[in-house]
Amino acid sequence: MREERLDIDQPLWDLSTFAGRWKHFAWQTDFRTCTVSNSELLEAKKLLENYKLGKEPAGTTQEQVVYAKKLYESAFHPDTGDLQNVFGRMSFQVPGGMLITGAMLQFYKTTTAVVFWQWMNQSFNALVNYTNRNANSPTTVSQLGIAYFSATSAAMITAIGCKSFWAKRASPLMARYVPFAAVAAANCVNIPLMRQNEITNGIDISDENGNKLTKSKLAAVKGISQVVISRIVMCAPGMLILPPVMERLEKYAWMQKIKFLHAPIQVMLVGCFLTFMVPTACALFPQNCSIKSNILERWEPENYELLKKNCEIKKIPTYLYFNKGL
Repeated sequence: MREERLDIDQPLWDLSTFAGRWKHFAWQTDFRTCTVSNSELLEAKKLLENYKLGKEPAGTTQEQVVYAKKLYESAFHPDTGDLQNVFGRMSFQVPGGMLITGAMLQFYKTTTAVVFWQWMNQSFNALVNYTNRNANSPTTVSQLGIAYFSATSAAMITAIGCKSFWAKRASPLMARYVPFAAVAAANCVNIPLMRQNEITNGIDISDENGNKLTKSKLAAVKGISQVVISRIVMCAPGMLILPPVMERLEKYAWMQKIKFLHAPIQVMLVGCFLTFMVPTACALFPQNCSIKSNILERWEPENYELLKKNCEIKKIPTYLYFNKGL
């Protein structure tokens, strides 16, 4: 019997449920895909293009097509189809995040270390935010520079301020939470600024069939807000649970003998958290986000008029959809 063909434009799981989204993102953000060469990634893209046309090589199995789809979705931008920088991909969140977050949690005692690792973290975040933006809203070099400088400054000011405050008034354990406070504050600055063009000019919104009908600034605000929450949730368990764990462990004599391993231990523990939390955070909200058309009628009348014009004699959809980015 002939093998049933896949609709490779559709997800393998039901994305209307959290469980389905979790499976999808665990599959899509698999950090092992970061080791795949660019030539193999481009071959996967070509295989999918040929498969759509029914011209795939003879003997191609469904497993090969599914793996090609995994490579494509982990490495290519969903809006443009361009190959993403490996360090900015969501599949690099586990190896990249564990190294930087582990270092932030370990080297928190001196102001110099705090400033350096916050700078490293925000540089990494800026790359991730830019790589996973809604690419239909281009951002200028000056806007990127302002976003990067502002987010980095916010992280450093928060970190130094918390460190100075808690050093005098709180226990040593509280000082370990300085990195999380800085990261949370910086995410609230970094992501909106990195994607400010979406808020200023609006993003494309479509009907359920993907037909672009108008733009919306409110849709951009909703999508970016959800991304900010997701990013904070992504790092929260590791940065909130590990400090008391390490505070307790470091009191044991055997831990005192292996101080040189404290940083690697924290890095590995953060990696364990992120392996689970990256898909969890990405799955919190649907990737294909929705907004009611009557909200546009009330708050964005000019975009609603464009919506009516593009719908012509057809009924205006109750819900409109857009890619919120990651």
